[in-house]
Amino acid sequence: MHRLAPAVLLALSAAAQNYDLLLKGGHVIDPKNNIDAVRDVAIRAGKIAAVNAEIPAAQARQVVDMRGLYVTPGLVDIHVHVFHTTGVANAWAGDNSVAPDSYSFRTGVTAMADAGSSGWRNFETFRHTVIDRVKTRVFAFINIAGLGMMTNIVEQATSDMKPEEVARLARKHKDVVVGVKSAHYEGGDWTSVERAVEAGKLANIPVMVDFGWFLKSRPYWQLVTEKLRPGDISTHFFRGPVPVVDENGKLYGYLKQARARGVKFDVGHGGGSFVWRSAVPAIAQGFYPDSISTDLHSGSMNGPMFDMPVTMSKMLILGMPLKEVILRSTWNPAREIHHPELGHLSVGAVADVAAFQVLEGDFGYADPDGGLVKGRQRLQCEMTLRAGAIVYDWNARAAVDWKTLPKDYGVRKGEFIIPPPEK
Repeated sequence: MHRLAPAVLLALSAAAQNYDLLLKGGHVIDPKNNIDAVRDVAIRAGKIAAVNAEIPAAQARQVVDMRGLYVTPGLVDIHVHVFHTTGVANAWAGDNSVAPDSYSFRTGVTAMADAGSSGWRNFETFRHTVIDRVKTRVFAFINIAGLGMMTNIVEQATSDMKPEEVARLARKHKDVVVGVKSAHYEGGDWTSVERAVEAGKLANIPVMVDFGWFLKSRPYWQLVTEKLRPGDISTHFFRGPVPVVDENGKLYGYLKQARARGVKFDVGHGGGSFVWRSAVPAIAQGFYPDSISTDLHSGSMNGPMFDMPVTMSKMLILGMPLKEVILRSTWNPAREIHHPELGHLSVGAVADVAAFQVLEGDFGYADPDGGLVKGRQRLQCEMTLRAGAIVYDWNARAAVDWKTLPKDYGVRKGEFIIPPPEK
């Protein structure tokens, strides 16, 4: 009887390990592929290699026990402000923005879209100083105002709202530019929205509108039923002035008309753009937002918005099924920004993955005006993977008992443990 040499056995063993990483025993929710069940997820070379009911642990070089967790695609937050490199005080393009990597992975977010912090005049600075330097996937809506959100004054400068310039820049940077933004406009006309839509048409990309001031001369219902195109996005949907329900608490019919036209409604919670008196009846009557987003900035990150998991939890406690919450935080927003390669766990897709625990307890949730809703559940991000690499591991699931590691672990190449001289 012939015995294989140790080197041959080692080679065969390595060949049997088809996967770099195996996430084992988690409850997978992948709305695009209609998966809502316990599944193993295998990753190879930064991509999803298999999603099956049972994948042998021996086939992977590293196995992480995901039992008790919900495993989802990495979250896609399409309304953030991360142009933090301008040095401008009290501006969304400046002090109010946050560094993407310091906030994304710890909340399960693997892709973000900056919502108009930069305009066509300063987008390339944003790209060079932020987008190209971070690990988070950062996309951008270009503000129709030339200097973006430097100050409120520049967002009123209609002379600097140039659709051709926005479209030119969008085509040049089509790998990261996902849309045009109209925001904070206080004029009594439709100039900002109309020029943003014109730019969107020229570049064949969607428009996101933060309506700004709500004036009688340009009512919200007209924005979503007449001005916006199919695929365009109305953010801050639960902002106080948005007419959601009538005096009897019934959902206004124009909202369903707008949705039938293809207009998308985005949460965009922020520091002052969410009220329970709109969110509660809308969700109770089955009118869910198309996408859940944070409007992350320094004025919202410490509450009452906090982050994506908390914003998602607010939708969950109002009665949205968890699968619907995940859909509107992954696959839906990925499609809204025309990046269908993200937001799902299909075989061959990039392995951007998040894992959550659903905590049970007595939790309070506030809106920016002090309104309170109590709930029994809260989502807690436990792990995040970006392109197959574990970038956040809150409960150290991927770690091993230190006593099993080599005696000199923690010593890097070129370093030495030099004991003190004996006395």
